[in-house]
Amino acid sequence: MTENRTQNLIVLDMAGTTVADGGLVERAFGQAAERLGVEPGTPDHAEKLQYVLDTMGESKISVFRHLFGTEELARRANSAFEEAYGELVDGGLVTPIPGARAAIEKLRADGRTVVLTTGFARVTQDAILEALGWQDLADLTLCPADAGGRGRPFPDMVLTAFLRTGAVDDVRDLVVAGDTAYDMLSGRRAGAGTVAGVLTGAHDRAALTEHGATHVLASVAELPALLVESA
Repeated sequence: MTENRTQNLIVLDMAGTTVADGGLVERAFGQAAERLGVEPGTPDHAEKLQYVLDTMGESKISVFRHLFGTEELARRANSAFEEAYGELVDGGLVTPIPGARAAIEKLRADGRTVVLTTGFARVTQDAILEALGWQDLADLTLCPADAGGRGRPFPDMVLTAFLRTGAVDDVRDLVVAGDTAYDMLSGRRAGAGTVAGVLTGAHDRAALTEHGATHVLASVAELPALLVESA
C-alpha cells in the first residue's frame, strides 16, 4: 500500500514571510546604489528603488543586472548590497515574523519537511539564520546559487527542494508560501498544489491572488492549521 505523503514538503520564503527585516532591503539598496554613483533624492534613484520594491522576491543579482545593464556593474552592486544588508543584519535589525518559528516547528512535528528559500546570496541567508538562531530550524535552506543560479520567479528553488529532499512523490503535493507575486509564480510554475500568499510582507492580497495564490493568509502562523484542515 502506498504511503499518503500529501503536503509533506513545505517550501517557505524568508524575508517578509518568516523573517521581518524592517525595510532593510531599501536601506541596503540605497547604500549599494550610492557606491555606484546613483545619488539619493534623484529621479534615477527613485526609479531604481521602485523597481527593487516591485521585484521583491526575485534573485537580487537578477534585479541588479536589469538596473545596471552590465555584468560587472551588477556584480559590484550586488556585492555592495549584500555587504550593507549583512551589516544591518549584524546590527540586530531582523526579527522573526510572529509565530513563524512555532509554525515551522509544528510543521516538522507533524512529519512535514520544511525548506527555507531566499533571493539573497548564501552569505546573507546564513547571516540571517545565524542572527535568529535558526541554523537548525528547517530541514534544508536554499538560495538561488543552490538551484543553478536562477531565483524566483523561476521554479528552480522549489524544484530543487523537491529533488533534494524526496519528501513527496508528486510536485502537486508541494506547498509553497511567500509574501510576493514572484513567490506565487515560482510555486505555480513548479506545479505546487498549494501556493499560499501571506500578508506580512511586500505584496497585498490582490497581487498575490493575481499571480496564482491558492490561499491568502494573514501570516505563516496560519499555515499549519490550513494544511490540517485541507488534509
